[in-house]
Amino acid sequence: MRGADISTIARIGLILLVVYLILVVAAPAITILILALAFLLDGVDGFLALREVSKGKITLSKYLNYSLGDKSHAKEIKAFKHKIEQTAKHGPRFDVAADRIAEYSLWSVFTFVGILPLFVLIIVIIRHSLADALLGAKGTSSKMKTGFARAVYASNISRGGVNILKFITFSWLILVFTSGYSLLIGYALTALLLIFILARGAAEIYESVH
Repeated sequence: MRGADISTIARIGLILLVVYLILVVAAPAITILILALAFLLDGVDGFLALREVSKGKITLSKYLNYSLGDKSHAKEIKAFKHKIEQTAKHGPRFDVAADRIAEYSLWSVFTFVGILPLFVLIIVIIRHSLADALLGAKGTSSKMKTGFARAVYASNISRGGVNILKFITFSWLILVFTSGYSLLIGYALTALLLIFILARGAAEIYESVH
C-alpha cells in the first residue's frame, strides 16, 4: 500500500475519532488538536504521493513552496500529478472519498447534536453529489481546463483557503457544543463556509459542461 493511502486512512480514522470525542463531550482542546492533525494529513498524503511517483525529486520544501504559490516548480509538480493519475488511478479518488467522509461526518454530528439545522447538511450533500457526479468522468482537479475552475476550485489559494475556513468553522462549532461559545458566530462561519464550498461546486459543474 502506498504511503499516501496510509495517510488517507489515518485521516479518516482521526475524523471518526473527532466525531466520537464530540459526542462524549471530551475536552475541546484535545478534540480540536486531533482535528488539526486530520487536516494536516490532507496535505501530507498529497506530498507523499508526489514524492513516491517522482522518486524523491519532489522534496518537502518544493511542495511547500508550490502550495504557498511559488511557480518555479509548478510545471514539474503538475506533470507528476498527471503521472499519479495514470499509475495510481484509485489514489486520487480515494483522497476525494476521504474528503467526503470527513465532511459528511462532521456536518452530520453537528446536525445530530442540534448545533446546525438539517438543511445545512442537505445543502452540502446535494452540492457534493452533483459536482462529483458531473465532474467524475473528467478526472481530478489537476486536469481542469477552464480558467474559472482552475482559479475558483483547483488553485492553491482556493484549496488552502477552504481548508483553513473548514478547520476554523468546525473548531468553533466544537467550542459551541462543549463550552457554550457564541452560536451566532458559529452560524456566521458556517454561512461563509457554505458560500465558499458552493462557489467551488459551481466551478466544478462549470468545468464539467465545458
